[in-house]
Formats: sequence, structure tokens, C-alpha cells
Amino acid sequence: MANVSIGTVGRALLNRRGVSESTRERILSIAKAIGYQPNLAARALSKGGTPIRVGVCIPRELHYYFDQLRDGILDEARRFEHLGVRLSLRYTAHLGVGEADSLSELIAEGVQAVIVAPGDPEGLVPVIDTAESKGIRVICVDSDVQASSRSTVVSIDAEASGRMAGELMGGLLGPGAEVAVLTGISGVELHCQKAAGFNLVFPQICQGGKVVEIVNTLDDEDDPMRKCFALLERRKSLGGIYVRTGNCLPICRAISVLGLAGKIVVITTDLFREMIPYFENRTIHASINGRPYKQGQIAMRLLVDHLVRGHELPSCWRLNPQVVLRSNMHLFRELRAPTTPAES
Repeated sequence: MANVSIGTVGRALLNRRGVSESTRERILSIAKAIGYQPNLAARALSKGGTPIRVGVCIPRELHYYFDQLRDGILDEARRFEHLGVRLSLRYTAHLGVGEADSLSELIAEGVQAVIVAPGDPEGLVPVIDTAESKGIRVICVDSDVQASSRSTVVSIDAEASGRMAGELMGGLLGPGAEVAVLTGISGVELHCQKAAGFNLVFPQICQGGKVVEIVNTLDDEDDPMRKCFALLERRKSLGGIYVRTGNCLPICRAISVLGLAGKIVVITTDLFREMIPYFENRTIHASINGRPYKQGQIAMRLLVDHLVRGHELPSCWRLNPQVVLRSNMHLFRELRAPTTPAES
């Protein structure tokens, strides 16, 4: 159809040298018009059947959040098993703990690409740069390491997430309201961006509203609950709490124990089944869903497209945050009963 050789068509589709720009555009136009899709299995065989090894480095905790991220990666990887895609998983105990060592181990194994959820940006920069210098593509998920040479990042639009929380909180509270923010690791870029968005928008919507405290919490059950009790004891006039971490359950329990469910506006981040009772009793007014399952799916798909199809990796891929309320929570896969295989 293009009146050129098969080799020329192949070079044009794979974006390789040796084809003039006008010929490339003509071939790509024909491919688009006829709905051409490459046979990925055939392409994998043409590479000699060599397995495509992808390393994955994610925390075990907070499991409510990172289990969803892992499931998105695994479910998408299963779709490409016939292409020889194989995963090598490395779990860290918590976000920001032992990530550099785990990533170094994956590099030493000879993986072709890595998906990592970064919690220690400073410690990861040299390891990521080493991987990229060896041609190992690194995709950050959930948060970013902007100072590194990572290939791309797949995450929620964190600043938009914070702005949405600020707008909701400001609309639900009266003028002059005082709110507090409970967050996780302070150095994580995702948390910093959410904070910037919330702090910008909340006082614009709530006239005279103030963020009176930002409380850092650990990724366990006791620390957030203890700090929430202390916060509510010293801040009797507190009107709202923005939970900027996926560890919202102990905070919700503290609020319920004190009989404050529905009396303090609580906006959380992310979504899992254990939150349902707190939506129903109005402890949680809204949540901004970070969509970890979808992040994992997209990260895995981008890598396969790059390694098998030769597609370029985008510099970043930001997902739109989702507002979850009691009235629409039944529509979200994260709150439905588990199914097999997992729904997209």
C-alpha cells in the first residue's frame, strides 16, 4: 500500500533511522487508516524468546494502599505473560525504608526495567541514575524522584488532589474555621504537593479559615491514633481534619471513640473497603481517591509498550483524582466485594 519495502515499513513503525520524514508520515498515516496493530507475540519471538524481566520495589505497609498498587501491576503483567514478561518483586517494610538496597539488588539481577514507589527521594537518586545509565528504565509510581534521571512517573495529580480537598473542606465549613492536616512522611514529594494544593485553596474558599496544625504520623496503628487523640484534646474548636495519608483508620477510630463522628469534617485520601463504615456513619465526609490500582496498571502497560513495541516513554503520566462520597462510593472498584480477576 505504501509502495515501499517491508524493511522500510518496519523502520518507520519502529521509529528507526533510514526513512525520510515524508515516507514515515505516509506509512504511519496508512497504518492508522487501516487500524494496524503489531503482533506483540511475534515481535517477542523475533527477539529470540528472551524473557522481559521487570523489577518491582514497593512497600508492604500501608497495605491498604500498596496492595492495590501491587495488584494493578500483577494483573496487567499477567496479560503479557505470553510475551515472556516476568516480574521480580522486592518488598520493603515501609515507605522510605530500604528502597535503595532493594533497587540495587534488582539492578544486579539484570532486569530490563524497574517500577518503584519512592519514599526516600534523596537516597534513591544515585541508584536510579545508575540504573538509567545501564539502559534500565525506571518508572516511579505514586510519588516522584524529580532530581533523578528516571524515565517517567505514574501518579495521581497530587497538587490537584490537595486543591480538591481544600475546596471541599472550605465549602463544608463556616468562615474562620480551624483545620488540621495529618500526614505521613514529610519528605515524600506526593505529600508536599498535596499540602501545597490544600494550603492554597482552603483559605480562598473558607473566609478567614486557618490550617492550625500539620501532624506527621508513622505508618502503624498506634501512632496516628495517639496523635489524633492529643490533637483533639488541645484543639477543642477544630472544625476539620484533612488526612493526607492512606492510614486513616486509626484516626477515624479516635474520632468515633470521642463521639465526634459527623461533628468534625474529615476528608481522607485513597479508598479501601475498611473505610465503608466510616462513610456510612459520617465520620468520613469525602475521600480523594489516589487510584493506586490504576497507577500500577498504567506503569506496567507503559513498560511493555516500550520494551516490546518500541514506544517512547512519556515524561510523566498524571491521573485525575476522584472524589468519593457516601452517595457514590458503591461505584468504585476499591469498595466492591473482591472479584477474580480484579476489575479494571
